[in-house]
Amino acid sequence: MTARIDIGTSGPGQSVHFDIEELLATRLLVQGNSGSGKSHLLRRLLEGSANVVQQVVIDPEGDFVTLADRFGHVAIQAADHSEAEMTRIAARIREHRVSVVLALDELEIEAQMRCAATFLSGLFDAPRDHWYPALVVVDEAQLFAPAAAGEVSDDARRASLGAMTNLMCRGRKRGLAGVIATQRLAKLAKNVAAEASNFMMGRTFLDIDMARAADLLGMERRQAEQIRDLPRGQFLALGPAVSRRPIAVTVGAVETSARSGSPKLVPLPSAAAPEDLQGLLFAPGADAPPPPPAPRAAPSSSDDLLRIISRSGPVLSPAPGASASPAMPDEEREEVIEQVLQEIVADPDATYRAPPVLFQDFGVRCRMRRLPDSGLDLAGFRRRLAMARAGLFGELDEGWLDAMALGASLPDDMLAPFLLVARAARDGCEAPSDAMLAQVYGTHSLGRVRRLIAYMEEQGIFVLRTDLSGKRSITIPRLGWTTTAALPEAAE
Repeated sequence: MTARIDIGTSGPGQSVHFDIEELLATRLLVQGNSGSGKSHLLRRLLEGSANVVQQVVIDPEGDFVTLADRFGHVAIQAADHSEAEMTRIAARIREHRVSVVLALDELEIEAQMRCAATFLSGLFDAPRDHWYPALVVVDEAQLFAPAAAGEVSDDARRASLGAMTNLMCRGRKRGLAGVIATQRLAKLAKNVAAEASNFMMGRTFLDIDMARAADLLGMERRQAEQIRDLPRGQFLALGPAVSRRPIAVTVGAVETSARSGSPKLVPLPSAAAPEDLQGLLFAPGADAPPPPPAPRAAPSSSDDLLRIISRSGPVLSPAPGASASPAMPDEEREEVIEQVLQEIVADPDATYRAPPVLFQDFGVRCRMRRLPDSGLDLAGFRRRLAMARAGLFGELDEGWLDAMALGASLPDDMLAPFLLVARAARDGCEAPSDAMLAQVYGTHSLGRVRRLIAYMEEQGIFVLRTDLSGKRSITIPRLGWTTTAALPEAAE
């Protein structure tokens, strides 16, 4: 299959086309200062190829979510999902070949890097059967593949840079074609930029960026000055997918627009007397608190998002008069849920299975007991499973509600070990051994358990005391609960 899309013109009546099949094999690098038309070029490329190839857009500013209204992309607000959920969503995206826009605008830069790294790794690690061709567009790529260390942590930078390197260096065999755009070539890691064979170079002013752009275009250094003189919306293009020689391309019009546009001049308010202006600025106020922010629409859960991604037909509305709540009484429904959770916890094969897999098993077991809807989503099931693994069933008293509130500050997979220690501490029992904690943590590695305990101690959740005989006791200072001392390596 060959598909060519019109990207713009290089002169009167001379259209310039991108060969999408060639682009999938050779990747693309777009460079241009702010205001050069870089995002406009990406939008033109995405709109033109929307019906040809699957598209995945990493959008740090949230500008490309408007593609959802016109071309059916699924908009994913990254701030509403955990890292584990992002991995699962990425796998579903590859499986069902859905075009998506990952909006990172509500996250800080380090969180953006971690989220992008997790998401790109999920795309990259998809099963071989799901290696369908897809354009992966990364705007502001210098944020995710920085040439030098910045103010973010080394872990976040290494994870993000590694994911971007995998995308550009090894993604082709997995069907992933990187399209990266940057404001500063000098700030983009060279091993990431060097893997692109197609280039679109827009206006830039710094000598170091012009020199790198000229090198990539095969121009002499004295010719690099023309890059500074490019008008907005015009790019120098080179590559097997567009042209074998550098040509100047003026990008064509687009159908959609970003949520935020460039600032426009508006008339100033009519002049007023100086005393009136001073009165406006310095008039005493009522010191009233600022109005509350407008209520934000409830974010879609990860399960809702996965249902949107994986659906194969229209979503049917419930019949008029149909009840959304289960017909089973609440007490009986809760009894069924607890029985199913006890069965899962008692099953030795379930100890090391992933929560999403157990959630499916949980749903099947509930339906076998004539409970079609347990009322739990995946997040709720994770909490109930953690409680069950710690031996907590039935209604919780006020003390346990405080413990659950404290546990909510921990990652989901750490809740069960925390609750197991909390139960022993409240009952005045011996501190759980590392082997017991490993079992509820779902790991065979005692080293991971020790790192888990050290992490909770660093966060102020636990305070550990080891006596001269090597016995360990654990205190939860915020709850005032303490275990009795026991050897960490004691038999289960």
